[in-house]
Amino acid sequence: MIRFGIIGTNTITESFLAAAQQVAGFQLTAVYSRSLDKATEFAEKYGATYTFDDLEEMATSADIDAVYIASPNALHCEQTCLFLESGKHVLCEKPLCSNLPEAQKMVETARQNGVLLMEAMKTPTLPNYLSLKKHLHKIGKIRYVQSHYCQYSSRYDKFKAGEILNAFRPELSNGALMDLGVYALYPVIDLFGMPASIKASAVMLHTGVDGMGSALLTYDDLVATVSYSKISDMRTPSEIQGEEGSILIEHISQQNAVKIIYRDGYEEDITVPQSVHPMQYELAEFIATIQQGKTESGLNSYTLALQVAEVMQTIRQQTGLIFAADKNA
Repeated sequence: MIRFGIIGTNTITESFLAAAQQVAGFQLTAVYSRSLDKATEFAEKYGATYTFDDLEEMATSADIDAVYIASPNALHCEQTCLFLESGKHVLCEKPLCSNLPEAQKMVETARQNGVLLMEAMKTPTLPNYLSLKKHLHKIGKIRYVQSHYCQYSSRYDKFKAGEILNAFRPELSNGALMDLGVYALYPVIDLFGMPASIKASAVMLHTGVDGMGSALLTYDDLVATVSYSKISDMRTPSEIQGEEGSILIEHISQQNAVKIIYRDGYEEDITVPQSVHPMQYELAEFIATIQQGKTESGLNSYTLALQVAEVMQTIRQQTGLIFAADKNA
């Protein structure tokens, strides 16, 4: 049984804990919040024994083996390294951190301390994504990829009304790329590696974050477009086009359904059973990696996380998306 502490008492944490109920080996032991009262309330709701309002005290606790970090993006690096240096395994919410230097520091800290760090990116662990990879060869030579996550944010209505919530604050390392674009990038980099060139553009909001953006990733023999938005919706599936057919993916972050449409029009459904709590798969991979005595996931590796961080860094540089955390990088 892996004894977990959690940092963050928000809706993503609640989704994580709902998924955790489906995973063997998970035990919620401790909760951190800046407010001890809030930590206590959350702990009572979910059955945790210990509460903290001091991260350093929590990091040295003998009562936890691992932590799930769901704090604002700008805090990921500092908090992750604190726990890694204390010998705790860390499952850190996506995006892993604010920029590439932070990502490199986090990975190096994990390696130096012999513990597991994994970005809580569910895509590489989803059954339907693994099915996609298994069947990818059927569509022949890949020539074009369109990967997108465009979802109008309810917070944008408040933004337009003058209320700036965390999702649109650059000091917290937020915005469309960080929140949604990372999902669209992950399968492209995982399947095809680093592109030969990147050309990015974005619509910037007055707070300094991107409301939406796109990137053209060019490879030797294929082209991929990645698009993301928090200020508009896209209704069509993502698509991988090969010379013999295409794979259509319903909702790139969830991979709810995947099918092949061959050139002759024949359709093959390659969807497999998948939980309504898709975060359970990333957690199961994290726990299994620890139980196997490994310090790096085979599905969501350090190489993959660093490559995605590097591509995101390039996109940010080209679009002028600057965070306060960059000053310390």
